[in-house]
Amino acid sequence: MDGVPRVPEQGGRAKSAALRFAVLGPVRAWRGEEPLPAGSPQQRALLAVLLLREGRTATAGELIDALWGDEPPAQALATVRTYASRLRKTLGPEILVSEAGGYAIRLSGGGGTLDVTVAQELASDAEKARGAGDLCHARDVLRRALDLWEGEPLANMPGPSADTQRARLEEFRLQLLESCLDMDLEQGCHAEAVSELTALTAAHPLRERLRELLMLALYRSGRQAEALAVYADTRRLLADELGVDPRAGLKELQQRILQADPGLAEPSAPAAEPATAPVRPHQLPATVTDFTGRLSFVNELSDVLAAASSDTGRVMAVSALAGIGGVGKTTLAVHVAHQARAAFPDGQLYVDLQGAGARSAEPQTVLGAFLRALGTADSAIPDSLEERSALYRSVLDGRRVLVLLDNARDAAQVRPLLPGTEGCAALVTSRVRMVDLAGAHLIDLDVMSPEEALQLFTRIVGRERVESEREAALDVVAACGFLPLAIRIAASRLSARRTWTVSVLAAKLGDERRRLDELQAGDLAVKATFELGYGQLEPAQARAFRLLGLADGPDISLAAAAAVIDLPVEATEDLLESLVDTSLLESAAPGRYRYHDLVRLYARACAERDEQPTSLRAGALSRLLDFYLATTAGVYAIDRPGDRLVDHLETTQYPGLTFADRHQAQDWLYAEAVSTLACVRQSTGPDTLPRAVDLLWAACDLAESGANSKEYETIAAAARSAARETGAIRAEARALTTLAFVNHITGRFDPADQAAARALELALAADDPLTSCWSSNILGVIALYQNRHEDGEAHLTRAIENFRACEDRPGEASALCNLSRIHLATGRTQSAVALAQQGTDMYDDMDHALKGANGRYALGLALTESGRLSEAVDRLEEALEVFRDSRQRLWEGMTLFRLAEADLAARKPAQAAANAELALTVLRGIGGDWRRANVLTVLGRALSGIGQSGRAQVCWHEALDVFESLDAPESSEVRALLNPLAVA
Repeated sequence: MDGVPRVPEQGGRAKSAALRFAVLGPVRAWRGEEPLPAGSPQQRALLAVLLLREGRTATAGELIDALWGDEPPAQALATVRTYASRLRKTLGPEILVSEAGGYAIRLSGGGGTLDVTVAQELASDAEKARGAGDLCHARDVLRRALDLWEGEPLANMPGPSADTQRARLEEFRLQLLESCLDMDLEQGCHAEAVSELTALTAAHPLRERLRELLMLALYRSGRQAEALAVYADTRRLLADELGVDPRAGLKELQQRILQADPGLAEPSAPAAEPATAPVRPHQLPATVTDFTGRLSFVNELSDVLAAASSDTGRVMAVSALAGIGGVGKTTLAVHVAHQARAAFPDGQLYVDLQGAGARSAEPQTVLGAFLRALGTADSAIPDSLEERSALYRSVLDGRRVLVLLDNARDAAQVRPLLPGTEGCAALVTSRVRMVDLAGAHLIDLDVMSPEEALQLFTRIVGRERVESEREAALDVVAACGFLPLAIRIAASRLSARRTWTVSVLAAKLGDERRRLDELQAGDLAVKATFELGYGQLEPAQARAFRLLGLADGPDISLAAAAAVIDLPVEATEDLLESLVDTSLLESAAPGRYRYHDLVRLYARACAERDEQPTSLRAGALSRLLDFYLATTAGVYAIDRPGDRLVDHLETTQYPGLTFADRHQAQDWLYAEAVSTLACVRQSTGPDTLPRAVDLLWAACDLAESGANSKEYETIAAAARSAARETGAIRAEARALTTLAFVNHITGRFDPADQAAARALELALAADDPLTSCWSSNILGVIALYQNRHEDGEAHLTRAIENFRACEDRPGEASALCNLSRIHLATGRTQSAVALAQQGTDMYDDMDHALKGANGRYALGLALTESGRLSEAVDRLEEALEVFRDSRQRLWEGMTLFRLAEADLAARKPAQAAANAELALTVLRGIGGDWRRANVLTVLGRALSGIGQSGRAQVCWHEALDVFESLDAPESSEVRALLNPLAVA
């Protein structure tokens, strides 16, 4: 039932009959799910007094004092008895008892629960969990306790006792909050805690523990100057209000910050967020059940790992396995790692570094994944490689973790990923011998011995078939060059064909011309193994194998694969699963497939050799491009009903997917982001470039969300260059439009303006009206940011006219909302509100949720400036909900910033500071320095409003540094804030 706090049941009574009481909010009672009448405020006050005595008897005189204090009514005793009688009828005589001339409520023994008691028990449980080192559980339990508060305790209760108890319960809540926030900081959640602590210190300015936590959170977020400013503000406030100095703990923390004490830099016990990652990752791939031989290597590696995991172990153990592709490096490493799991109880990390491919994994990206697996919140993960590597080593300090770095390119790729701490170990596999990896235990893995090779073949095929044809089996493993992967593929094919004998397989391998051609030195030796599997495929399987290898991207979905091989999804799935059975293809996840990097290279070689004429290969990639373009255009259309872009995109011959709703469409777009952008990057030839550029435009949400902005920008630049080289004016104009868009998103306004201006020129030359519309719209927005209001109004007026000519109502609404901001910046507040309202109404008429949020954003700005603050906050909160739901991080952060501005205008500086802090957190890594500086300026105003002037000065100095580096006009405003007398 809504409004009923979920206080945990106790005792053995049936749930429907259990009594529950709440005083951490309005005083209420329930029997099961049914609310019970508690009577008048005075009667509820009596109930609260008895509940908070925790079963102890209260005399009539004590109750009268609690309810009325020094001025009881004439009939106070009779009134108390009347109230008690009514409550006894409601609760039962076994609950409200009379004794010794007074009354008591007895809940022990399963009589019922009280939310305060539950909160105390949860607090006790949290303290025990914390003492046992389980911070995640302790923090969750404390949050459950805090959730029991539903506003002011004993809300609207009269009497002196209620006032006293309210103060006590509020103090209890603050103590729980402080403990919870303390554990947040211990777990590395300092960035998230800053916003909450800022609001709490504003609400409780004299509470030094909160100030201390805020200083620590700011320091760990890299905001040392602000942390010291908090201390200065606190010292000044305490002196002014109480005439005292800060307590010793606060002074000590200030000194430690001044000295950059290393003990403050990292959480003392980093741990995982239960909602995002396990505390102990177990990422090892499954070991093969038929692992064979390699005993000396297994023992050698096991000894190294055992030494690392022992109490007297060296700093770190690194073992690097080198050998040609297919020699079994990964299989051996995974097998040894599984055997050593017990020695590394804090987890095992695994990554395929894709070192043999054209695009190996970036250490920075891998570190981000490792840190998340180890429980680090996304907001706590720094941006640079050096900072991530340092945090990674800090998180692993004191843990026993095994790291398996598979398929490494070289030592430079591996070094940032090594733990470097006592008790941890790393296993590295690579095609190159890492002689430059300092301190590594190097192992050169050769092919199997004939005995081991035959044993592996026998385990897969079956002893009965091999023993009857032992010589043929020896011929098979010899033809495989004793290479484990080749043996496994051959044996798997034979095992799947019961009508074949071993001799048949040996005869197929007896073609020395093919085998000797393939068995060359170095990496080419692996090709013979792949040729064995490929030569045994049915024609449809072989075609699928060849064509799928042409597609870039880490993996491919079933639907995209169906487009490549031009078959229905069901038939495609059958083919791909059969390829998985041959080990030529891997199942990355249900409905997704990937190649081992070397197998992909081999598949492409096969395609170049066997897919003739070349138009067959081009056709496969063209269908893939069509699939992504058609599907992405469908996502765009669902997100932006009525937007004419989809009508101006290049036509496609192959259909895309359809989606039931906006959320399903967005899920697809973000899940396929890497593969979609890889397809664009791969499709910059003359025949496919126009569609590739249109795909990039239709996928613009990937840039706006911040998740893929950098890759999006890189590919947009490559597409523009390709278009310019081939003289494709229309494609170049559209590529420039996407470049202008992503540069605007990242706050680089000069290159955005240049790209948009050139896009407009080319669009007019190419007679591309929609590109002309959008480039004018972007030019207007950039002019607004650069305070070129006359230029901006001209661009946006032209954009509105052109959108109307194209009958593009969403585009017209966008330009109207942008023009509203020009009017706002030039003092035309009433017309700004009208324009933003007009644009928002147009979006609403089209049921345009996402862009309607952009309209509400603009309307919220105009309403704030016009003084209609309540309406402004309503519109901005509506926009915020949509942006969060749509994963639009940039607009989520900017809406929080605008809410902070509205809060300041409404003289709510504490709320403004909280929203500005949230905006800074959301905008990490997106939006650019200019937007961050604007948020810092507003945060400084808010902090100044709650008496934290020292911290405000730090924010303004940081903002000024940014504005001056950008030569931005906002510099003068910030200078005025820093030195108002000088400016005056």
